[in-house]
Amino acid sequence: MWKGAAEAADSYYQVRPECTDVPKTRFKIKPGKTLSVRKWQAAFVQEGSLDIGKTLRRIRRGGIHPSIRGEVWEFLLGCYDPMSTFEEREQTRQRRRLQYASWKAECKQMFPVIGSGKFITAPVITEKGQPNYDPLVLQEINLGTTSNGSDFFQELTSRGPLDKKVIQWLLALHQIGLDVNRTDRTLVFYEKKENLSKLWDILSVYAWVDKEVGYCQGMSDLCSPMIILLEDEADAFWCFERLMRRLRGNFRCTGRSVGVEAQLTHLASITQIIDPKLHQHLDKLGGGDYLFAIRMLMVQFRREFSFCDSLYLWEMMWALEYDPDLYYVYEAHQCGSEKAAGSNGKPKSINQCGKYERQNMRNGGKSAEGPLPISVFLVASVLKDKSSKLMTEARGLDDVVKILNDMTGNLDAKKTCSGAIKIHKKYLRKAKK
Repeated sequence: MWKGAAEAADSYYQVRPECTDVPKTRFKIKPGKTLSVRKWQAAFVQEGSLDIGKTLRRIRRGGIHPSIRGEVWEFLLGCYDPMSTFEEREQTRQRRRLQYASWKAECKQMFPVIGSGKFITAPVITEKGQPNYDPLVLQEINLGTTSNGSDFFQELTSRGPLDKKVIQWLLALHQIGLDVNRTDRTLVFYEKKENLSKLWDILSVYAWVDKEVGYCQGMSDLCSPMIILLEDEADAFWCFERLMRRLRGNFRCTGRSVGVEAQLTHLASITQIIDPKLHQHLDKLGGGDYLFAIRMLMVQFRREFSFCDSLYLWEMMWALEYDPDLYYVYEAHQCGSEKAAGSNGKPKSINQCGKYERQNMRNGGKSAEGPLPISVFLVASVLKDKSSKLMTEARGLDDVVKILNDMTGNLDAKKTCSGAIKIHKKYLRKAKK
């Protein structure tokens, strides 16, 4: 049966005409392969439960149509139980919207610029919690009052010494603003200031709620797609929050290390097993710590792919990793924590799991910290693909970085995922010996 021609997806994420050096998008909407609106609606039974197994297989074949990407992502990220009804999901949605509104109101009470349609790029206080009366600061926090922003400082100082956590949060707000100004600015979507401020609001509220991690550079790259795909700000927040459940360990810092270093150590072990000559070469160049790969893991390949292709990569990763217990695991733990053990009390059906998750279940690929994320094997897949070039052309770490940077826009998301699955299977087999 003729399925029709593939459709370019760039029109859904328009690029500003003056931005001519944007990586070309490879993802195309393919009739019969891409999860379409019709196939998505047909995946629900009358009461609302979702055939998640069939949906995962369709996503792996051809990704998700951009018009439904946001609502499908809510399931992939564990916002909703696929076995829930339409009514149950609507109740959950409304409850979460109220919770987000409450957190946002709490933040707005501490800093009135939250929710005002504006955002800041200069620090409002010093590290000791004292007001910063710089003219730029006064201009940015001026919300139309005659006091030109100084009323905020009067209110702030009248409360007495600020709590350490409040100081830490207020100090993060301008860094969030600086990053928001740099995030996905090639997209027409961010020409509107209200969209920039929405991104700033979500990240600011998250930084307050997750006090242990707060805000770190890179989070804006992870959050940006959520507000583009989901119109309601609260829904976008919860999608981002669910994504951070997977990734927040990467951003957690101690006096000695950053959380992502544990994944880099695993990456080194994987490369040593699947391509020992490459590992030896990288180690000889001084790259045995694999720090050159940190960006790929922190922002989940946002720099290595075009905007559209990175979304395609993400949804394939999540479909491969999908665990039907996600919703219950996340609901059992408060916002600002990682994925932990938990379930709905029913045995997990292997047919409802992603292919990567099934491999872990069958081969015992879970460590004491839980399974390694597929992103580690994606990096290993990229390195394996570039092995010959790295072996022959890299004479120092600068060469390694250049070779990896040059692949921006030249990677195939589906091929990279397939390579990751093969390496994962090979790694599990060899690690058992």
